Amino acid sequence: MNVPVDIPSEPWTGRDDGPGDDTLRWHHTVTPDAGRTPDWDAAFIGFRSDEGVRRNKGRQGAAGGPPALRAALSSMALPAPLHALDAGDIVVGDGDLEAGQHRLGQAVSALLDHRRRRPVVVLGGGHEVAFGTYLGLAGSRELRDGARLGVLNLDAHFDLRDDQRPSSGTPFRQMARAEERLGRRLNYAVLGVSQPSNTQRLFHTADALGVRYLRDTECGLLQLARVDLFLDAFLASCDVVHLSIDLDVLPAATAPGVSAPAAYGVPLEVIEHVCTRIAAGGKLAVCDVAELNPGLDVDHRTARTGARLLHRILTTATHLAHQPS
Repeated sequence: MNVPVDIPSEPWTGRDDGPGDDTLRWHHTVTPDAGRTPDWDAAFIGFRSDEGVRRNKGRQGAAGGPPALRAALSSMALPAPLHALDAGDIVVGDGDLEAGQHRLGQAVSALLDHRRRRPVVVLGGGHEVAFGTYLGLAGSRELRDGARLGVLNLDAHFDLRDDQRPSSGTPFRQMARAEERLGRRLNYAVLGVSQPSNTQRLFHTADALGVRYLRDTECGLLQLARVDLFLDAFLASCDVVHLSIDLDVLPAATAPGVSAPAAYGVPLEVIEHVCTRIAAGGKLAVCDVAELNPGLDVDHRTARTGARLLHRILTTATHLAHQPS
């Protein structure tokens, strides 16, 4: 399997409590270098990019997200054995975001085609990562064979800007255009939209594109029934899921280390519930995590939160995959 990356993966390290399956942590189960693990339950690839955030006039620093997420996940304890690989990182260091997104797409396609229906996790990076992830999924055999795509974005923002140059504010508009060129309509849903953070033009764009969304004020703990109905309708509409998690969907107290901290946000309990439901649905193909900015984080709080969400997603998906059919 040839996965093109700019920085090869390195061994993960972390706390060690001795031998045995009952002392496993993530760093025990992740194999660096995609070519060494023919059969895996999950794969990681990083996207070190700040260019989209810079173009969107945000606070830069998200290029440091991938190593921070790996470090936060590394020592988390596993409830059961699994096998994972780390393919390394794509780097956008020359300002050429578009080329970086296409390189990421090629890498994601290679991983998806190697292990069908095993989740690929892309560690961002600004939210421009989502379009690169999409390119990988769109180029995979499963979508070429006609599977219905569904994109679920956990985000305070629609990211549907109609700008000339791609940025962290445009990835889902780019997806909509790409799907239109293929004769399809993008099946896009957003959970956690903040009204003060999105202009009326963006709401009108979302309506014109048929985007389904829940505002952050509709996603509290007392509104889980509404959230579940939203998720049920989304899962019923697709065969393959692209889950995109922008950590600024969470309250600033939970996720301070992002470009645009949320004054309100969706509680972590709800976001984790959503991630678990999606992973348990058996349709998750790719998941990207965006906007972690380690230089703005407090006590690694945001990195640990992002890592916990990935932990829940991957342990749930792996448990499902290992069940007898």
